Amino acid sequence: MADQLSILSPGQVIPTALHAEVQRSYLEYAMSVIVGRALPDVRDGLKPVHRRILYAMHELGLTPDRPYRKCARVVGDVLGKYHPHGDQAVYDALVRMVQDFSSRYPLLQGHGNFGSVDDDPPAAMRYTETRLAPIGNEGLLTEIGEATVDFIGNFDNSQQEPIVLPAQLPFLLLNGCSGIAVGMATNIPPHNLSEVIDGLIALIDRPDLPDDELFKLIPAPDFPTGGEIVSTSGIREAYTTGRGSITVRGVTKLEEIYLGRGRHRRLALVVTELPFQVNKASWIEKIAELVNQGRIEGIADIRDESDRDGMRVVIELRREAQPALILDKLYKLTPLQINFGVIMLAIADGQPRQMPLRELLQQFLTFREETLTRQYSHELEKAESRAHVLEGLLDALEELDAIIEILRRSPDGGTAKITMQEQFGFSERQSSAILSMPLSRLTGLERQKLQDEYDTLITRMEELQRLLDNRKELLKSLKKDLRSLKKKFADPRRTRLLSQEEQAEETAKLAEIVAEEAAEQEVVLEFTYKGYVRRYSPKAFQKRQERAEQESDSQDFVIQVEEATSDQELLVLTRSGKAFTISIGEIPPVTARQSKGTPLVSLLPAALQGAPETIAAQFILSEETAELDLIMLTAQARIKRLPLSEFQNLSGRGLIALKLKDDDELRFANLAVTDEQLLIATSTGRLLRLAVTDENVPVMGRAAQGQQALRLTKQEKLVSCVVLNPEDELLIVTALGYAKRIKIRSLRPGQRGDMGTYAMQFTTKTDHLIGAAPALPDSAVTVLTDEDRLVRIDVEQVKLYGKDGPGDRAVKLPKKEKLVEICSLEVREEAED
Repeated sequence: MADQLSILSPGQVIPTALHAEVQRSYLEYAMSVIVGRALPDVRDGLKPVHRRILYAMHELGLTPDRPYRKCARVVGDVLGKYHPHGDQAVYDALVRMVQDFSSRYPLLQGHGNFGSVDDDPPAAMRYTETRLAPIGNEGLLTEIGEATVDFIGNFDNSQQEPIVLPAQLPFLLLNGCSGIAVGMATNIPPHNLSEVIDGLIALIDRPDLPDDELFKLIPAPDFPTGGEIVSTSGIREAYTTGRGSITVRGVTKLEEIYLGRGRHRRLALVVTELPFQVNKASWIEKIAELVNQGRIEGIADIRDESDRDGMRVVIELRREAQPALILDKLYKLTPLQINFGVIMLAIADGQPRQMPLRELLQQFLTFREETLTRQYSHELEKAESRAHVLEGLLDALEELDAIIEILRRSPDGGTAKITMQEQFGFSERQSSAILSMPLSRLTGLERQKLQDEYDTLITRMEELQRLLDNRKELLKSLKKDLRSLKKKFADPRRTRLLSQEEQAEETAKLAEIVAEEAAEQEVVLEFTYKGYVRRYSPKAFQKRQERAEQESDSQDFVIQVEEATSDQELLVLTRSGKAFTISIGEIPPVTARQSKGTPLVSLLPAALQGAPETIAAQFILSEETAELDLIMLTAQARIKRLPLSEFQNLSGRGLIALKLKDDDELRFANLAVTDEQLLIATSTGRLLRLAVTDENVPVMGRAAQGQQALRLTKQEKLVSCVVLNPEDELLIVTALGYAKRIKIRSLRPGQRGDMGTYAMQFTTKTDHLIGAAPALPDSAVTVLTDEDRLVRIDVEQVKLYGKDGPGDRAVKLPKKEKLVEICSLEVREEAED
């Protein structure tokens, strides 16, 4: 007993002031929280709990190509091996790494319910499953190992865990981070991967790059939930000092909604994006509370129409309401507009530091350079070791007879090893490898494999030595890795930047739209080559035409312009043969001066919203078109005719206009009346002229597949389908730029299944027909090349020929460039008059 109490003997007791002991203990606790729990490391951008989750999943082999594993298994491994805290804390951290509305680039993939923007809780960990996401696996764990980063013992020294992960991307900036420590906090916004990599490469090339140029490459944060950044002044302060405030608001648009048969249409503010970390359900409750209190007037109803494909909150307005005023109140009184407080605080060199953007990037580059140096050094050591063994094997094969003689005379392996070392100068590792070499290595093929492996190793060793000896070469390799990751994982910016001038212009545009909606119902629709639709009032369209030359978009161009009224419907046909109608009043009006418009495919039901190529054709339904027939032609040349009246008053699910085989799709659709001429063109220069009659193209039911219009050869495809009158002319164009006009009457009238008439003879075997268009007076066609260049052909400049001959060269093309498609036909107004 006396031994146990010996600590109290004289000389063993150290008197300590209470305040000093409390101060020391509290500082130790504070640093433990700061470094070991609440703040991220500037190098890999992770807190310890996130790093341990990722490493535990790596050890479990939960790579993106492996099946999902229960989250409970992952949490159990993390708790048992590395993180001695509560299981709920670990699971909450895991859930946030899965949520695409919490992380800009989620590091994990999940199966099951992982919560929502409405703050719905995730399912219990026994129900959900997870695995590493591709960016998390490749960007953090592919280079893991003691050769690249340091490892330390876990809480009981039974396992080794990495101090930091060998991050290949600055995830501190990509995903951001928030945390509250003792006496300090961090709140780093997420950023766009493509922009951050561009900034890193610019700093590698020019370490003294001015801030202004760096901020052009990384202009602002990019939140996973999108939104709009109202002013850039707070961004600059945050980037230069490490602390600032950024004003973020949700994305709204003004729509005219249809409330049902017999009811008036109403204007509505539709919110499609909310600021980062705003709870949608709580926000809707806040609006309802303000309306009930009378602080916001003019709102008739609020509906949450969000689904798995996106957010859509409809704020229905009263008829007398002023949308611009209501929107301004929503910004001021609700979290539709917030101030995101930026505090760029992270652990650097074991200490918490507030750093500007440049320093965060530089810290990552320094760490990445150290990681690459360690990785290349380790790889060089392994390559040198293997090359040493291969040298011995190759030398032994050269002295094979002598080696065999030594083996015959030696009483045991040890003696043979020593003899080979003395006689040929082999090292112990070389002689051991020679003794363990199988007889199959003596064949000529195996000898060559050894030589090839040795040559490859020597080349790689020289490359690694060059990278380690020359820092410029090492930085080149670093930039190459960054560009490769950018190519794999980059995506477009989600958060839009809005300057104060643009903000004022948006507000003015909103007020102008409201006035136009109330004053007139006539609209003009523009359809673009890339599948966008733009809705203008006649006045706004006229203004656009006046400034069209200054604002021409080289990436997209208009292929169709239609005048309509907002109560009419737009018929949309998809490649799969389905038909849908969209109320023109539901097409969002263009608000921004240089807006691309709305993707037409986004106005279709969610199941069909994919690439713009989903759309095959679109027509305005009106009283004039009600008497017309719709003629559809598929890629396999099956033709079908339907009355356009079949498509009036469709339900939201649409209808099947044409049944297709699995490998077929709808390519062309035209409106026609009886006795008009249908011209079908193929790539080989064939033209089939069909009169639109009940015999040639009979009216069929919606369930029919259609009939074969003509037979196509294996190398042949359809390039055009045009409806004309018998007195009209046709323009045909080839890939090499040859073109000619042909009178319709010069072509032999045909029937379904006929071969048609060869109307174009090509100058070379590589040429083929790319399309046909009506040759109208005072018109021009726009043609696209395989270099995405637009070429305009004036129809009247193309000569009239018969069906024989190649025509004239209408377009002079550079070598290797070809025409691929006729995009649009433009008729000048005086010609129409």
